[in-house]
Amino acid sequence: MKFGLVIAALFLISLLSNSAHSAESISSEVDAVYPQAETLYLNLHRHPELSSNEQQTAATLATELRALGYEVTTGVGRTGVVGVLKNGAGPVVLLRTELDALPIEEKTGLPYASTVRTKDASGADILLMHACGHDVHMSAWAATARIMAKSRDRWSGTLVLIGQPAEETLSGAAAMMADGLLTRFPRPDYALAVHNDARYPAGLIGFHAGPILSNSDTLKVTIFGAGGHGARPETTIDPVVIAARTVLSLQTIVSREISPFDAAVVTVGVLRAGNKANIIPDEARIDISVRSLSDEVRAHLLKSITRIVNAEAAAGGATREPSIERIDGANALVNDPALTKRLAAALQRELGPERVIDIPPEMASEDFSLFPRAGIPTVMLKIGSVEPAKFDAAKKSGAALPSLHSPFFAPDRERTIKAAVTAEVLSLRELMPANHDVSKR
Repeated sequence: MKFGLVIAALFLISLLSNSAHSAESISSEVDAVYPQAETLYLNLHRHPELSSNEQQTAATLATELRALGYEVTTGVGRTGVVGVLKNGAGPVVLLRTELDALPIEEKTGLPYASTVRTKDASGADILLMHACGHDVHMSAWAATARIMAKSRDRWSGTLVLIGQPAEETLSGAAAMMADGLLTRFPRPDYALAVHNDARYPAGLIGFHAGPILSNSDTLKVTIFGAGGHGARPETTIDPVVIAARTVLSLQTIVSREISPFDAAVVTVGVLRAGNKANIIPDEARIDISVRSLSDEVRAHLLKSITRIVNAEAAAGGATREPSIERIDGANALVNDPALTKRLAAALQRELGPERVIDIPPEMASEDFSLFPRAGIPTVMLKIGSVEPAKFDAAKKSGAALPSLHSPFFAPDRERTIKAAVTAEVLSLRELMPANHDVSKR
């Protein structure tokens, strides 16, 4: 019995020693590529581009990959980039990053803050900013590409790196797929992505099996009335009053129709009608953002919104049935449970369970969800992006920190980029081990 305990103890010591050595090894690899990653980050942050117009961003990433020996194709889905590196027999693994920035004026005050100004699709003059961390993702993606290209003895298979346009408009993934992403290039056995997370300190890696991001539906509702003079409301059918009652009634869906154990959000972000105080308009517009984690709840929300909008219009005597138009949306991003468990175990083994934690899902959305819908086991990992000292101070004081899409959002770039690269490289090596036996796929 004692001999068995000694053997077990020696095995545990050996395991811990190997894990520490491996963690030290990946840290050295990441440190070696970080200077180039930081230079790329600063360049990308200073020069953001709007969704579907990421020509210079795409060209920059394509140049990075070509220099490393990847087979590069540009213009996929308009401005998408695909890089392929074949390294013997083994799985095909896709790693995605996003290219686009947001129409936000940066207010961080950083010396490398964006001052880029452009025109949107309507011709309006707008300022741009990487307020969602896509510059972090691209820099980490390029650094991972560098490490993988230089360490081919440590993995086997085919690596497919994609730079996806138009994630912020939830259209880029579909555009790339429509342009043959899954047929013109090696079809992935697995798809991976990371996303920085302003809810956690930089360096932390988060995982979650199952839904991690929500279904999203944006609805444009038009209520039709009969306008007239504000002094004679009795001669009109006021769409503003109908719209106001509709907004209030919509709030009862989540509070009274959805189980408190199911995640759901119904937000009215736009209520627009009229242009003068003494004129009752003919129409009122309501834009609604609808979020859910399950298809069942999603269907219930959309059905209830339609019921309430129509009922309030009928109660107010609207001149005709309201128009309800779905402007855009995305499916929930569901992390494959088995793949998530495998990668989480590998990351915790290498980095420790205190640095790799299970996190709750959130009600944001994104079009990476199309990959699991295409039958590809998919995982998105989250990377904390808040400077640890600021995170601790905010936690103690209760102060709110800038979220993603805030003009004040500024990630702790070195810790965040390094954690993202670490998570990506370790995940890729877990899925594509050296001397991989294809018969076990």
